[in-house]
Amino acid sequence: MLTRQDFERDALDFVAGIMHNMLKRRASFEEVNDGLTEEQALAEASRCLVCARPSCVRGCPVEVDIPKFIKAIQERDFAAAARLLKEKNNLPAICGRVCPQENQCEKTCVLARKSHPVSVGRLERFAADWEAQHGADAAAAPAAPAAPDATPNGRRVAVIGSGPGGLTCAGDLAKMGYRVTVFEAFHDTGGVLRYGIPEFRLPKAIVDREVEYVKSLGVDVQLNMIIGKVHTIRELFDTGYEAVFIAVGAGAPMFLNIPGENLVGVFSANEFLTRVNLMKAYREDYDTPVLVGERVAVIGAGNVAMDAARTALRLGAKKVTVVYRRSEKEVPARAEEFENAKLEGVIFKFLTSPVRVVGDEKGHVTGMECIRMELGEPDASGRRRPITIPGSEFVVEADMVIPALGTVANPLLTANTVGLELNKWGNIVADPETGATSMPGVYAGGDIVTGSATVIEAMGAGKRAARAIHQYLSAKSK
Repeated sequence: MLTRQDFERDALDFVAGIMHNMLKRRASFEEVNDGLTEEQALAEASRCLVCARPSCVRGCPVEVDIPKFIKAIQERDFAAAARLLKEKNNLPAICGRVCPQENQCEKTCVLARKSHPVSVGRLERFAADWEAQHGADAAAAPAAPAAPDATPNGRRVAVIGSGPGGLTCAGDLAKMGYRVTVFEAFHDTGGVLRYGIPEFRLPKAIVDREVEYVKSLGVDVQLNMIIGKVHTIRELFDTGYEAVFIAVGAGAPMFLNIPGENLVGVFSANEFLTRVNLMKAYREDYDTPVLVGERVAVIGAGNVAMDAARTALRLGAKKVTVVYRRSEKEVPARAEEFENAKLEGVIFKFLTSPVRVVGDEKGHVTGMECIRMELGEPDASGRRRPITIPGSEFVVEADMVIPALGTVANPLLTANTVGLELNKWGNIVADPETGATSMPGVYAGGDIVTGSATVIEAMGAGKRAARAIHQYLSAKSK
């Protein structure tokens, strides 16, 4: 029989074990989530009712036949599940890791009305990873063509940007028989998938694997090609491309424009994560020059803020504080990422807004002056508007400040494209259903059109644009 002392000792050992594992995790860039085992995947798939009129499909921006691929898992035909996914989704292993299924397909699952929905995202990841682990023989042929006339037609389409929207559009068009060239400004592929999301959430090997699949469909990828500088869009048409899809994202960071943002030690989350990812600071065999303070303050509470905070911890920061002007209830980050950040030791100060960044006589950050907030009536977004509380100023100690406030359009391409209509924020004006812009044959989608959004929303835009380009070129040839 356990004594009280035995129970207390076991409890302390248990807590110590959890703390040890957490400290080990926050010092490593290894992927945090392990995914489902085969037994777990079968158990989760068995919960799916395989509805005749599935509401979950309506919640999927890339139109995956969710009940069909889950039924294949139920029948232990994992190769078929992977093929069914790739009929609609060119990047299933990525979507299974980073897409907010809880606000999309899982939100509309009929089981969500009375209990918790089927974990569609985890099952998607399981099928994609199973295919990679068991090789091409087990997975059989590549995904079925997306259109009946998928015989190579020799017609050329240019895609600008190799992020999620560009890869989706390129893959779908290749399945339809087009000769697609993707022009990527960076020296590697993936866009935000590679430079914006940390290794512990989306390993680069997964990005490489998905890009290779798109290439296997016949897509040509050209790196270090800055369209707007190396070639203009007009020049692409002059060299034989019959349509262009712009998927360059919105790569310029936003700031608060408060005093002190020019001090040494202030980095946008965009720059910080890009520097870590593209220069491989997450690898022990690389000596990447990334400045990381001992006390880091992150402004904002979206997914990018969570990524920046958790990355700073892994690079050696002793204390990371996230400040957010609304309450915990309004945090825009995925619940999973928010919980992971808390578990790893990130400190949160809600109802707090920065006023200025404080520095020393040498121009280095020493802190961030903030003011406390309270929530008033809902604003245009439907969220309660934060209001300052006079006289509540205080200072957060920090030697590094990372604003994670979103991004705006980079004008490098748009400023060099005559005839392309832009809105007041510098985003491309495009039809939300087709992606068609003011220039005939030119389509656009993703963050360059909508502003900062999600990976899956960019993929949905790429899929819609591929379909519209096919219709446009088919009509043009008649």
